Amino acid sequence: MTSTLFHRYADLGRQFALPTMPAKVKNPAVLLWNQPLAASLGLDLTTEQQAQFFSGQQLFPGSKPVAMAYAGHQFGHFNPQLGDGRAHLLGEIQNAQGQIHELHLKGSGRTPFSRNGDGKCAIKPAVREYLMSEALHALGVPTTRTLAVISTNEALFRQESTMGAIVTRVATSHLRVGTFEYFAARGMHEEVNQLTDLCIDRHYPDIDKNQPTKYIQLLKQAIDKQVDLLIHWLRVGFIHGVMNTDNTLLSGETIDYGPCAMLGVYDPAAVYSSIDDYGRYAFANQPNIAHWNLARFAECLIPLIDQDQDKAVELVKPVLNEFSTQFKTAYQQMMAHKLGFEQASTETTQLAEELLKLMQQTQLDYTQTFQSLTEAFIHSAFPAKEHLKLNDWYHHWQSLLNQQAQSKKKAQQLMRANNPVLIPRNHHVEAVLSEVEQTSNTESLEKFLSALSSPYLQTDYTTMFQDAKPQYDEAYRTFCGT
Repeated sequence: MTSTLFHRYADLGRQFALPTMPAKVKNPAVLLWNQPLAASLGLDLTTEQQAQFFSGQQLFPGSKPVAMAYAGHQFGHFNPQLGDGRAHLLGEIQNAQGQIHELHLKGSGRTPFSRNGDGKCAIKPAVREYLMSEALHALGVPTTRTLAVISTNEALFRQESTMGAIVTRVATSHLRVGTFEYFAARGMHEEVNQLTDLCIDRHYPDIDKNQPTKYIQLLKQAIDKQVDLLIHWLRVGFIHGVMNTDNTLLSGETIDYGPCAMLGVYDPAAVYSSIDDYGRYAFANQPNIAHWNLARFAECLIPLIDQDQDKAVELVKPVLNEFSTQFKTAYQQMMAHKLGFEQASTETTQLAEELLKLMQQTQLDYTQTFQSLTEAFIHSAFPAKEHLKLNDWYHHWQSLLNQQAQSKKKAQQLMRANNPVLIPRNHHVEAVLSEVEQTSNTESLEKFLSALSSPYLQTDYTTMFQDAKPQYDEAYRTFCGT
């Protein structure tokens, strides 16, 4: 059964998105298909239909493929015109619950925004997007998702010869900070207002679009979503790697899984992106960057908040200044939960800070340490692995937990819910990606995905992928998928 797509974004006009068709592909074939996601969208397609629709060879009824316009600050430098250089927004789909999602092809050929690129995507970054987005979704992190990876069966040359693929990304919208920047930089304030109304309709329906305060309300609620996203990233040890404003969605969902990586040994300065030479997007620097990106968003709204720029700035300043306090409060609460405490306090915050300092000094693995503490508390047994490194801290934690925890059961629930037993470790990610690229065999990938789908439970496949490789991570580098 096919679905009819609608196209509110495309209907905003050619200044927002340019009509363009996906490239022709002779022999598209389904490599990966996300059946649970397809079912939630109401899609019931044959394998042949999957290959045709999600390689762009056949269009859904109502589909109007477009390349979206946007700008972006990339590593702090403004590029006024980026846009979908290798992607096509097929349209929006509404599920049985009335929720709207956008279907977006990536690697589907050149567009008017392609510049010098070929518009294609190699198979490894395509599969990486599927694997990492599904892993983060299972971990409870707000994220765009991947519906399909279609092999084009065409040879591409990047650093070396490889196969091409097309990703179908599903997002509640692709409205970025960079989308607003594109029009604000050109003084196109009416278009910024149109984006504001669309953003409110899609993501913040409790805001009254007819009130002049809507811009301030949008900024406040966008900050809420970004803080929530950051807390989840830091909770599971995710490093985005390229937090440019064109990769900052107003929906608060994670987007772009190119140079991303997972934290192994705890190091707040950890960077794995090959293009982040100065650590701008290091693990612990992500909150600062999110704040900076939100300031760029606020700048886009200034002319609409008040015709007097000074007045508008005075209205925006306190909202932006709240970010640091809001993030700090949420972060301390999250760390308290990881340690089994229902409410953060001065004592729990100090305890968490001491633990992270010890973990960094003694080179302990972030995920394994919190998992060990969870198991130790549940089974009332000191984790032998960390015995010498955390001895005094451990007994202090146990004493405080026994004093403050409302019940041992509640503390266990909090720790189990916030400390995964499995993350997509970097060396396992690269191993399965290489196997798929070299053999087109997805057996190991499917096992990995199966384990990652239940990251807070021990399953048949969990132990296959739990091991840490700190030596591997020391030299690990990730790359953009272009």
